[in-house]
Amino acid sequence: MARMTNSAGAQDPHLWQPRFSGIRTFARFPYSRRLDGVDIAIVGIPFDTGVTYRPGARFGPAAVREHSSRIEQYHPVLGLDVLAELSVVDYGDLPVVAGYTEQSFQLIEDGLRVLIEAGVIPIGLGGDHSISLPELRAVAQRYGPVALVHFDSHVDTWDTIWGTKYNHGTPFRRAVEEGLVDPGCSIQIGIRGSLGGPGEFEQSRELGFEVWTAREVRRAGLAEVREAIHRRVGASPVFLSFDIDFLDPAFAPGTGTPEVGGFATWEAQELLWGLVGLDIVAADLVEVLPDRDPMDVTALNAANLVFDMVAVIAATRRERRYGAVNGAQ
Repeated sequence: MARMTNSAGAQDPHLWQPRFSGIRTFARFPYSRRLDGVDIAIVGIPFDTGVTYRPGARFGPAAVREHSSRIEQYHPVLGLDVLAELSVVDYGDLPVVAGYTEQSFQLIEDGLRVLIEAGVIPIGLGGDHSISLPELRAVAQRYGPVALVHFDSHVDTWDTIWGTKYNHGTPFRRAVEEGLVDPGCSIQIGIRGSLGGPGEFEQSRELGFEVWTAREVRRAGLAEVREAIHRRVGASPVFLSFDIDFLDPAFAPGTGTPEVGGFATWEAQELLWGLVGLDIVAADLVEVLPDRDPMDVTALNAANLVFDMVAVIAATRRERRYGAVNGAQ
């Protein structure tokens, strides 16, 4: 049995319900479309027309919510109850039009702008990685060019794929071209896999991004990578983007373009926990494909990584309030 929360995000000792029952909001956070007093909104973005290999990420938000049901509100590593620090709601899904990329991008941008103008930090549940572009369009309208902290096995800075400019392999090149991201403050981590040519990793560096391949991460160690992220970002507002294929296929088989040689879930968590102190103004987790996910391990890992994002934002808020934070960084 677990305590529920009321519409303001506070614990309600009068509401007790088993975790296997009830409507599947993220981590049992209250569903709300009202934004007064809300700090973080979990937002489903069920769009996967931008994929180039396996479709199905449109069902990712529902799967992540389903497997978040056992998540409690206390984060033991960072030493805090997230609902004691922040008001968190599940905002439901944004509208999209399957098969129509630019129309869906406009709907996503418009939907997120409402949250951002209200001072709410959105955490998007994808959907394929093309959704990061309309998210960034909404974010940049308030914050200007932001720093990108990007965990992925792919750089996603191709110019075109099959002659198209808007797909899950191109969002961050478009974001640089549109002035949404400051590459001089941005970093990509975990890049790996076979390539069509020797210059494909370099295209991000040519745009100005700092790039850490999976091999470089392992040679340097997680602590050094965490320090590199903070050095790179500084005090800039941050868009945090996590492609689930950052994890090795052993930990995330249910994804669209899996690459071997990836990371264990605990390594991803150690890196996310190290982001305490960054000014995260929006985030997403993308590319969960439930129909490719035996035993639901990908959705389970994704749900817990999203909760880690919430906890990092809460810990940063507490750090700024009290000047100290418990737990590992």
